[in-house]
Amino acid sequence: MDAQWLLWTALALAAGAIEIFTLSLVFAMIAGGALAGAVVAAVTGNQIAAVIAFAVSTGALLLIARPPLLRYSRSITTGTTTGVAALVGHPAEVLVPVTPRSGQIKLAGEIWTARTAGTGNPLEIGSVVYVTRIEGATAVVSPLPPDPAALPGGATPTDRPES
Repeated sequence: MDAQWLLWTALALAAGAIEIFTLSLVFAMIAGGALAGAVVAAVTGNQIAAVIAFAVSTGALLLIARPPLLRYSRSITTGTTTGVAALVGHPAEVLVPVTPRSGQIKLAGEIWTARTAGTGNPLEIGSVVYVTRIEGATAVVSPLPPDPAALPGGATPTDRPES
């Protein structure tokens, strides 16, 4: 069959599409093997050689390439803070004076209910505050960051919040 390489290419595309939904890197390795089968089929026209190339390259990819790729993909996602927890340490601008009971801030472009953890003076409109924790839908803020080294992106206490 002259177009046998097209069948191998179709298998590679199908396996690649399935990989998009599974993210297990198994179907990616199958797609790589199918591409090897497509190349052998196109060059030699030998169906048995294409099947052998597919089997050998898929096996090699599964045994050699997949484990380090899995370790890498896990390492880049481990420790990534998401959701409201990612807002802790961020600067915000006071919109309504913030007291231990009430207030409003602009945080990451959104308006949040806020309060202070202490009993000091109210935080005035326009001042920059830092989120120390999130309690439900309320940001607990302080006038200075609890740990400047923990601020995301190397922000400093003089940085203005994002509008």
